[in-house]
Amino acid sequence: MPHSRCNCRCVMCDIWKANHLKKEISVDELNRHLEPFKKLGVREVALSGGEALLHTNLWKFCEGLKSIGVKISLLSTGIALKNNATEIVKYCKDVIVSLDGSRNVHNQIRNIPLAYEKLAEGVDELKNVSVSFRITGRCVLQKQNFRDFFNIIRSAKEIGLDQISFLAADVTSPAFNHTHELSEEKKHEISLNLTEADELEELLKISFVELKKEYKNNFIAESPTKMLSLVQHYRAGSGLGKFPKKKCNAPWVSAVIESDGNVHPCFFHPAYGNIYEKNFMDILNSEKAVLFRKQLEVAKDPVCQRCVCSLYK
Repeated sequence: MPHSRCNCRCVMCDIWKANHLKKEISVDELNRHLEPFKKLGVREVALSGGEALLHTNLWKFCEGLKSIGVKISLLSTGIALKNNATEIVKYCKDVIVSLDGSRNVHNQIRNIPLAYEKLAEGVDELKNVSVSFRITGRCVLQKQNFRDFFNIIRSAKEIGLDQISFLAADVTSPAFNHTHELSEEKKHEISLNLTEADELEELLKISFVELKKEYKNNFIAESPTKMLSLVQHYRAGSGLGKFPKKKCNAPWVSAVIESDGNVHPCFFHPAYGNIYEKNFMDILNSEKAVLFRKQLEVAKDPVCQRCVCSLYK
């Protein structure tokens, strides 16, 4: 996360509420850790945030990563894509944009005028620079957009995305700048209740028939079984049944570096070091980090059980 600020004000995320703090990892600070990255065999870096494109010197930042052979993926709101299209294609292997719904739904959730229009213009400009450049979408299915599911697929096609994937909303962890546990009222604004979960299940079952081609050719990244796990997640969150089983090795193959320098085993677990205090390799091999990995049981850990974004590579 090279930069802390965000250019959206999404209902399910509080990152933008800390925009006034404006933290970013400088190019000089990154360069200090390039040698440990190289020794560790880091192959890929995902630039997230906040909005990484708000970084004051992002392309110099990327030059350092590419100098050691790292491939770069950019996660973006899409709003600043158009003005950075040439550099994005030069330095990044792909872009993952946030798509929350059809035009009106997306703009409402992003809480920024013309967010959808700017996203579409940005994707178009990237394809103008390189028609083969890969641009995929990621959508958090939650209370404000789950009924728009079919329109999300249609919109993803219309703006030229190569694929769309789906997640449930996170309402239990301190991620997304949730500095304290969300109130029950806020959770109800985001999560699906049992009636809504039933409705989502019916919509998805219809989609398995009507969008059979999109599932088969992986335009929809998740399988039908994986999509139904979103329903199970929301039901479990309402106290009915267990959360979907997770297969995840993120803490053993990756790490998250936040704009304030904190290093996490994944996006949702507490930090076990800070790059402003120690070398990155020393952090990963510290007693605290090693003990965390030794003791973590994904199937039993409450944070992992409620995770909306498990990773397995």
